[in-house]
Amino acid sequence: MSLKKATLLIVVILLIDQISKFYIKTHFALNDKTIVFNWFQIVFVENEGMAWGTKMSDFISFISDRTAKLILTVFRIVAVCFISYWLVTSIKKKSATILIVAISLIFAGALGNIIDSVFYGVLFNDSHSQVATFLPKDGGYGELFHGKVVDMLHFPMWSGFLPKWIPFIGGDYFTFFEPVFNVADMAISTGIGMLIVFNKKAFEKK
Repeated sequence: MSLKKATLLIVVILLIDQISKFYIKTHFALNDKTIVFNWFQIVFVENEGMAWGTKMSDFISFISDRTAKLILTVFRIVAVCFISYWLVTSIKKKSATILIVAISLIFAGALGNIIDSVFYGVLFNDSHSQVATFLPKDGGYGELFHGKVVDMLHFPMWSGFLPKWIPFIGGDYFTFFEPVFNVADMAISTGIGMLIVFNKKAFEKK
């Protein structure tokens, strides 16, 4: 797979991701919900932490949320630099197409969420009880590197009380699938899934 094709794949995913986030941010207030189907909903939430909304400050108590957010954003930027190097190196080595596609998906997803983390605090105002404005006159809700990642895809395929015989969580109300995510998250998960499922093809020995 050539660098041109990999770049095209990355650009397409980035466009879909950013257009969907821009639409949600400028048409939904925080926590607004649109039910498309019983099993698929559009729910606007913002994630200022790691996966599933986890914050670094949840594990390291002496770090403030603001500092933890900055560290996380810088870490993401460093990580995406390594992923880009991995991608270019794999293309030069003419590695398996499935490996290049998987890395491209992971890179596009990581870059998509980095754009939110770096720029959205400056580009948009707050979404609490209002629809955000792009490039507001009074400035954004945060500073550079302190933006929040926009999530909107929710698939509550099943909800109900679990049987009481299940250890620890029996009798609790449970929803599958509970997390809200975005196109970038889907790209990352798909790329990682491809590397796991097609491991032998992706890292074939010549």
